[in-house]
Amino acid sequence: MDLDAMFAAVEQRDKVSLRGRPVVVGGVAGRGVVSTASYEARVFGVHSAMPMAQARRLSPFNTAFLSPRFAAYKRTSEAVMQLLAGVSPLIEQVSIDEAYIDLAVTGADLSTRGVTELAHRLKAEIAVATGGVTGSIGAASSKLLAKIGSDLNKPDGLTVIPAGQELAVLHPLPVKRLGGVGPATEQRLHRSGVRTVGDLAAVSLELLVDWFGTAHGTGLFRLARAQDDRPVVNDRETKSVSAEETFDVDLTDPVRLSRELDLLSARVAGRLRANGMTGRTVNIKVRHHDFTTLTRAVTRDQPTDDGRLVGQLARRLLAEIDVSGGIRLLGVGVSTLADFAQDDLFAGTFPEFSITAAEDDDDSGPGEAGVAAPRPPVAEVVAAGEPEEPAPVVWRPGQDVEHDVYGAGWVCGSGLGRVTVRFEGPRTPRGPSHTFAVTDPALRAAEPPEWRDS
Repeated sequence: MDLDAMFAAVEQRDKVSLRGRPVVVGGVAGRGVVSTASYEARVFGVHSAMPMAQARRLSPFNTAFLSPRFAAYKRTSEAVMQLLAGVSPLIEQVSIDEAYIDLAVTGADLSTRGVTELAHRLKAEIAVATGGVTGSIGAASSKLLAKIGSDLNKPDGLTVIPAGQELAVLHPLPVKRLGGVGPATEQRLHRSGVRTVGDLAAVSLELLVDWFGTAHGTGLFRLARAQDDRPVVNDRETKSVSAEETFDVDLTDPVRLSRELDLLSARVAGRLRANGMTGRTVNIKVRHHDFTTLTRAVTRDQPTDDGRLVGQLARRLLAEIDVSGGIRLLGVGVSTLADFAQDDLFAGTFPEFSITAAEDDDDSGPGEAGVAAPRPPVAEVVAAGEPEEPAPVVWRPGQDVEHDVYGAGWVCGSGLGRVTVRFEGPRTPRGPSHTFAVTDPALRAAEPPEWRDS
């Protein structure tokens, strides 16, 4: 089960004026990256991991560009996972918007007709439980085929692959449908005339190992034959592998910080290899001189245990953070773990990925599962002037707010000391917008709105 463009779908649910409009969620300033684009935005070529500047150039004038609201996404995810737990006691949540459900342990009718009927009911229940956020479902005899099935007919899709028909469904598909095939691997296969999974299945193991190395070549050989016996597991003993360093003197030198990231990445990669594990999500943790702590995360298509690649991605994440004020602690972690490698050995520096970000004040390691810890429901504060001076408030686009007179709403945009808010919610008509001073005492940050009937 994979929720469709979840972040953007939640924004459209909670902001009635955005329904049917292109919505792009991600880092809206500087060198931000698209986290999720609604299907209305995707028709213009906008997609996850795209630089936000490029997304703005491609998008029409009525596109909404919003900062992530992790608290809202987490609440929606919890509603869905609670629903799935009622279907089967064996659920493996692999991200905030995706999970495997093992039906074999439920006693359910496992015929094609029975599974199809169950999936239709589940899709309808998800839409009700989430206030209209849809999910796509793939049902098959393995995780590999179930995942591929969930992607075939998005959005709001359903694909049931009957037992015995796995290869008939798999082999006509382009090779990029396989989880172990990134852009560079796809190009390498295309140069050899391998374009479909069926073409890949005709390539010998020896040749694939020669092209891609033992781990990746063997993985591709097995995937092309639908050989996937991974079980659905409720939980993993290890959620992430991380390392961090607190410095005696706050660091500001980018060269020194990059070197520290490389050392931490090498430590993490060594621990991964020692435990026979790989991971898809690279996280960094940065604590400033004033103990403000931020995390950033990037998720790849394929897992890795390569310390050089981890270091490259960690440096990319650090480039999104202002380090001029000094860094007292730096951490690197890898999560979304797997016990096998399907790395894209011919990948460029930065294959396709999605980025999440958060701010926190705890002492935990870098965020887990590709989704950073949710931001607290307060306005972002940027330090300025002497410590005793109040810091100016910065309102993020899309942020939930409450006004003493107008009630609940969300931030449309801000600048030049003003903030514009539209007052509406998931269960209201399209609302009016008003502009205030950013320091208006009647305006304050709020929790995400409730979409469910009380």
